[in-house]
Amino acid sequence: MNTIDLSPLYRNSIGFDQFASLLDRALKSDNNSAGYPPYNIEVLDENQYGIQLAVAGFTLAELDITVEKNVLTIRGNKGKEEGKKYLYQGIARRGFERKFNLADHIEVRGADLENGLLMVHLIKEIPEAMKPRSIAINCKDAATSQPRLNEAEEQQTVTIDAA
Repeated sequence: MNTIDLSPLYRNSIGFDQFASLLDRALKSDNNSAGYPPYNIEVLDENQYGIQLAVAGFTLAELDITVEKNVLTIRGNKGKEEGKKYLYQGIARRGFERKFNLADHIEVRGADLENGLLMVHLIKEIPEAMKPRSIAINCKDAATSQPRLNEAEEQQTVTIDAA
């Protein structure tokens, strides 16, 4: 089965146009090196996340982190080792590339390399316009055909009696 019908998901959804392309990328991803290097995704706080990769043996110069179109890419490139002869080589000296799809409003804040672990710091910053807000409902009174003030406006209205 090469195609997936996503139309039932779109019946009640608005603005999830990138969802299909995200699924398509996930299904077509290269799984040849799916386990290397191992990683953890942590929830550090309500809006803070961390991706921790085990990159033992890689130096800072051999690692590269980029973000393009909400895709975080972490690459490690090992150079050729000249002049060494091994009887047995059990430590992998191969490069890697890991890609993580980032949701909207997720930003990469930095990365730290310590004791063979690369920690990438992420934060979710929702713009003020995207945060939930309350919408006032106005009601027209049938008897007077005047718009009825909502409760907040009624409390702010000051009545002045002319004597």
